[in-house]
Amino acid sequence: MSQKTSPTAGRPMPTAAANVAGGLRLVRADLFTVRARPMPPLAWPRWLRWLPHTLVCLAAALAATATDTTTPVPAFAHAAMLVVALRWPAPAWWLSMAVLTAITLEYQPALDSQLYAWMVHAGVLFLLTLRVRLLSSITAALLSALLAVILKLSGHAVESWNVIIVSAVLFVLAVLVGSVARGRRQDHARLTEQIAATAQERALRTVLEERTRIARELHDVVAHHMSLISIKADAAPYRVQDPPSELVTELASIRATALEGLAELSHLLGLLRSDGDDSTTPQPSLAQLDALLASVRAAGLVVTVRIEGTVRPLSPGVGLSAYRIVQEALSNVLRHAPGAETTIELTYARDALHLRVLNAPAVPQAGPSPGSGHGLTGMRERAAMLGGDLVTGPTPGGGYEVTATLPDPISPIAGKEPRK
Repeated sequence: MSQKTSPTAGRPMPTAAANVAGGLRLVRADLFTVRARPMPPLAWPRWLRWLPHTLVCLAAALAATATDTTTPVPAFAHAAMLVVALRWPAPAWWLSMAVLTAITLEYQPALDSQLYAWMVHAGVLFLLTLRVRLLSSITAALLSALLAVILKLSGHAVESWNVIIVSAVLFVLAVLVGSVARGRRQDHARLTEQIAATAQERALRTVLEERTRIARELHDVVAHHMSLISIKADAAPYRVQDPPSELVTELASIRATALEGLAELSHLLGLLRSDGDDSTTPQPSLAQLDALLASVRAAGLVVTVRIEGTVRPLSPGVGLSAYRIVQEALSNVLRHAPGAETTIELTYARDALHLRVLNAPAVPQAGPSPGSGHGLTGMRERAAMLGGDLVTGPTPGGGYEVTATLPDPISPIAGKEPRK
């Protein structure tokens, strides 16, 4: 009989000694280091981001003057640890313990001055807790409390047990408040990263959706060309008297390949089409621009069209993309600047179509308008798909401008007989 092996079989189970060793490694990495850990500015308005650093420097200055010793040098050195802890929290904590010990044993300040000195050390401990793990901050608090007890038991260095009790309470508060603040800062950082990742994913999904929609629209254009290839290949043998058998066979192969391509395009369209979208409406081009202008003018938009260059037939993809870009630009004017005077400029160059949609500022200004927010993305994708570019942005006069260049070199046949 076969025996089943547990998934955890052969793996060493963690022991108490291993856990203690791991904890000691974490404490050593946090406390026994000189690595800089700058305290980051807060995510507040720019003029408030460095407010905590400023408050720490002011607290250090007040603490330096509050400690009453025979010489001010140790007091200033101890208070300076608060400033040092802003960048090097672990070394500042060790130096604070050393300076605090020297002040207490050598100068034996008064009770009030002793309380101020331990408050400074609690502040250093708080700044340390903001940058290290909870276990390390608890260890630092215990070592600080142990130092206070040792100084009390060593003689007359610490006058009263009240100093020890108050110091212990300050250490507990420093660790508690510091760990909570550190946890909130980490949560905020994780939330910020998640929001950024979500925004990036949403932008990518928007681009993919726009590309899918553009691909659905271009299906008819490609299918039209494939149909022409099939029809011409089928009719070619009848237009030539006694065509060679090799030519007939080759044309039949071309027709079969074109029909196979049409079938594959139909399957591709079925994958790209969204649920319930069975539209077979022919895709528009600039030939339908007059109908588009009539609809926006009926909505109250004043539109002027300027055409430069010789109007010529455009490739179906360029004509479709140009129509969609103008359509989206006019929709944005209706949505965000209703009633603004708008100019459409179409320039037919030998190797490209240049289009520009410029609107004046709206009077009065329009409020926020609901929309998909994908219009600019769709326009950029259409221009990029054709190897062109698109530039959008506000104008100095307060209006908005959409400029696109769509490459479309003149074919030899089109160049001979341009459409007037």
